[in-house]
Amino acid sequence: MLHDLHARPLRNLRLSVTDRCNLRCSYCMPEEDYLWLSKRHILSFEEIVRLVDVFIGLGVERVRLTGGEPLLRQDLRVLVGMLAARRGLREVALTTNGILLAEQARGLFDAGLRRVTVSLDTLRPERFRALARRDELARVLAGIRAVAGSPGLKIDAVVMRGVNDDELCDLLAFGREVRAEVRFIEYMDVGGATSWSMADVVPRAEMLARLAAAHGPIEALEPSGEDERAAPADRFRLADGAVFGVISSTTAPFCGSCDRSRLTADGMWFLCLYARLGTDLRGPLRAGASPEELARLVTVCWSARDARGAEERLAQDERGALAPAGEMRANPHLEMHKRGG
Repeated sequence: MLHDLHARPLRNLRLSVTDRCNLRCSYCMPEEDYLWLSKRHILSFEEIVRLVDVFIGLGVERVRLTGGEPLLRQDLRVLVGMLAARRGLREVALTTNGILLAEQARGLFDAGLRRVTVSLDTLRPERFRALARRDELARVLAGIRAVAGSPGLKIDAVVMRGVNDDELCDLLAFGREVRAEVRFIEYMDVGGATSWSMADVVPRAEMLARLAAAHGPIEALEPSGEDERAAPADRFRLADGAVFGVISSTTAPFCGSCDRSRLTADGMWFLCLYARLGTDLRGPLRAGASPEELARLVTVCWSARDARGAEERLAQDERGALAPAGEMRANPHLEMHKRGG
C-alpha cells in the first residue's frame, strides 16, 4: 500500500462522475451561473475503470461515486457493475441527494453497489425550497425510503446556525424510522461556500450538548477497526441505542488519518478537499500512457503528499470563504460540485 509523507495510505478514492447537479444548495452552489465541464473532457466509463485499476494496484480498496449529483450520469449502474467486478476493490459506494434514487436504486444494487449515503439537511418543505432552491423534498424522502434499512445506509446533514440547527432531533428520529445512521456535518469553508462565515458554524461540542439536553447522556464510541479510525465521522450512541456521527472538519479536523483523494469527472486528481491544484490524469491517459506510467505518476504525487488543508484553515487568524466567486470562475475545479465531497 502506498503512503504519503505522514504515513497515510492511499486507500479511498472519491470519484466524481459529473459536475452537474439538480439542486442549488446555498452552502455548495449559491451563485447564479456556473461554468460546466465540456462533455469531450468527461471521462468515459472505460477510462474511469482504467484509472481505477491503477489506483487499485497502489492500494485503493474503496471507491465512492460522487458528483455534482452522480445519478444524473446516464447509465450509472453500468459503471457500478464495471467497478464491482474489479478484483481488489472491496466496496463501491454512492453519495447522492436522493432525488433520482427511488427509480435507480434496484438497478444500482443489482449491479453491485454496496452502500448509499443520502444528503438531507431538513425535513421541512419550505425550508428545503429555501435551502436547495428546488421543490424536491418529497422525491428525496421517497428515495431514502426506497433504500431504507439497506446495509450501511447513512444520511448526511450539513448543520448551519439559524438555518436548520433546530432539526437535530427531528433528523435523528427520521434516521431511526428508515434505519439509517445520521451524520451531522459542520458547515465547511470549502470551494463553493462563497457565503461561509464561522458565525454560521455549529461546532460538534454544541451539537452534542443540545442532543444530550434532549436525550440524556451520550456515549462516545471507539473506532472498531482501521476503517472506522480513518472515517471522517466520530460516532456516538444515545441512551436508547441510536447511533449517529458528527463530521467536525471545521473545528476538529481529521487530517492526520485522511486516506482520501478525489478524481474529478474530467480526470483531475486532488489530494485534499482544500487543494487549489490537482494533477491531470486524463491527459496522459488519452495520450496513451501505460498503466505502469500512470502508476508512477500517482506514486510520485501521493508519496510527496503533505496535505493538511483543514488543519491549515483552522490555524488561520482570520478565516473566511476558501475562494471568492471570481477566483472559482477562473479556476472551476475549486468548486465542490466539480471535485465531489
